Amino acid sequence: MTMDASIYRTSISHVRRTPLKNSFTYRSYSWLVDVDNLPRLPLLLRPLAVFRAGDHLGDPHAGIRSNVERYLRTQGLEPDGGAIHMLASARVFGYVFNPLSLFWCYRSTGELLCVVAEVHNTYGERHCYLLQTGPDGRASVPKEFYVSPFNDVDGQYRMKLPAPGDRLAVSIVLEREGQRPFVATMDGRRKPATVANILAAALTVPAAPLLVSALIRVQGIKLWARRLPVVARPHHPSQEAVQ
Repeated sequence: MTMDASIYRTSISHVRRTPLKNSFTYRSYSWLVDVDNLPRLPLLLRPLAVFRAGDHLGDPHAGIRSNVERYLRTQGLEPDGGAIHMLASARVFGYVFNPLSLFWCYRSTGELLCVVAEVHNTYGERHCYLLQTGPDGRASVPKEFYVSPFNDVDGQYRMKLPAPGDRLAVSIVLEREGQRPFVATMDGRRKPATVANILAAALTVPAAPLLVSALIRVQGIKLWARRLPVVARPHHPSQEAVQ
């Protein structure tokens, strides 16, 4: 059975602990959708939310489900048609930026098969992490993708990604040499994707994807102004089935 779309009005926090201390929190909102039942808004509201396969992993001319399933097969998993729930920002006024998109992939029995964390950086690159989470939604994976110009690709991510219910509570901790130089959290409350709730979210955080992209760049400028060393961006080879 497909799931009705929901909106989470979120509070997102980034905390950098070493070598400089810096933290900021901002408000946004994310959609939780079934990839087999993507919302299609009324014509007048459509600029506020459009979902495209090309904004996520895989072939932009294929469907989101087929792209996710193709990626899973490259990782040795065989999907059986179970539900795939995606947490992401929609395209707003033609623009989208998803620092993190999450896909909860289920078996046809309803059992969770895995979670795919798709990370985008501000250089137009993307990388997917396959996570086998425990009952508490926790998983660990080596960092393999350059996200911030002030962090190299060393270390281990410890993620907490429980399937969203009435509450969304996601956290990502970078661990390195006994330290936790970076922590990101995203918390929110679930609301049905009614016209009223879509309008309320869009009015509270206008052009949310553009705002998030701008805030990340502003924080980078502040860190650069504080003379935090810049780490050269390595070449990132495209993953199979990710593009």
